[in-house]
Amino acid sequence: MSPRTPGADLPEHPDFLWRTPEPKRSYDVVIVGGGGHGLATAHYLAKNHGITNVAVLEKGWLAGGNMARNTTIIRSNYLWDESSGLYEHALKLWEGLEDDLGYPILFSQRGVLNLAHSLQDVRDSVRRVEANRLNGVDAEWLDPQQVKDVCPIVNVSQDVRYPVMGATYQPRAGIAKHDYVAWGLARSADAAGIDLIQNCEVTGIDVQGGRVVGVQTSRGRIAAGKVALCAAGHSSVLAGMAGFELPIQSHPLQALVSELLEPVHPTVVMSNAVHVYVSQAHKGELVMGAGIDSYNAYTQRGAFHIIERQMAAALELFPMFARAHVLRTWGGVVDVSPDASPVIGLTPVDGLYVNCGWGTGGFKATPGAGWVYAHTIAHDEPHPLNAPFSLDRFTTGALVDEHGAAAVAH
Repeated sequence: MSPRTPGADLPEHPDFLWRTPEPKRSYDVVIVGGGGHGLATAHYLAKNHGITNVAVLEKGWLAGGNMARNTTIIRSNYLWDESSGLYEHALKLWEGLEDDLGYPILFSQRGVLNLAHSLQDVRDSVRRVEANRLNGVDAEWLDPQQVKDVCPIVNVSQDVRYPVMGATYQPRAGIAKHDYVAWGLARSADAAGIDLIQNCEVTGIDVQGGRVVGVQTSRGRIAAGKVALCAAGHSSVLAGMAGFELPIQSHPLQALVSELLEPVHPTVVMSNAVHVYVSQAHKGELVMGAGIDSYNAYTQRGAFHIIERQMAAALELFPMFARAHVLRTWGGVVDVSPDASPVIGLTPVDGLYVNCGWGTGGFKATPGAGWVYAHTIAHDEPHPLNAPFSLDRFTTGALVDEHGAAAVAH
């Protein structure tokens, strides 16, 4: 039998990208969560391992959760070897993802600046640049004038509350169009024969003799040889259904966009001290984010004072934004682990896997996370890149503490 041509037997309709199948009674693998990581896992299960008897279950619509609510920054300039290995693998996949999927994702490598505002910021930043270089990750240290050269609209005056004393710069970093990424991954998974099932909420996980055997859903029971949890902020709820706890907390995370503007912002600027980050989307909106709301919640909304502080921080760095109007704000639900690094690997239940704890950094890891998670599921053991991010590190003490690199939403 000749291989199936993607879309060969699909209806001729310009808006049709994937099928809308009814769930089968059983699958080899069930992925719970139809966001970026779930779809990337399905894509690489088919592409790298030939596993296609797979269902992706999404309680709402595909990529309607954090994937639709994130701010699309992609970078790999993390401090520790374990983190930079995983994120750099993801960045290299990003660089070829459009060709891999045969679908546009508008990946724009416009660079990312991480600003330093104190002597301690400078010391930490230079340390991270040198660590990046040792790991083969592109990184530079820029003085204030060089920061101004890269991004002319940044206020580098030394006469402000948080003067810019320099910045790290990763030229290969950038942004991508989040919806297009999700649609390309979904289209590829569907073409491989994987079922993408929307409006299908998982309400229970069936475990027999210490092994997962299926899931209960709003559309009936589905038997499964393996189940992969990929539900971001709701992962702890799903783990509870299987009888174990995850060391994560869920928080609201807010962001906003301005009205459409002419091109004024050529790169991405982040600041932990001022606590804001800003990029300009392809259409022209300024995209801004800050830190998480401090309370735990599963709501996709947050407190107004976070937005107020975010705007004050943005004006500190970009005085010209004072005349811009906020178009809309939104929130997502992020899952934060004790060491600000992800959990991706096996669980105490045989055949049940977990991918969570990405905090504010999940989007940038999308293809890399999908790649290593698919390997973990296919082989029932971690890929070398995600082995350090196992669940048992919280009992062994082998933490990967990235609070410094992940202190601001990104």
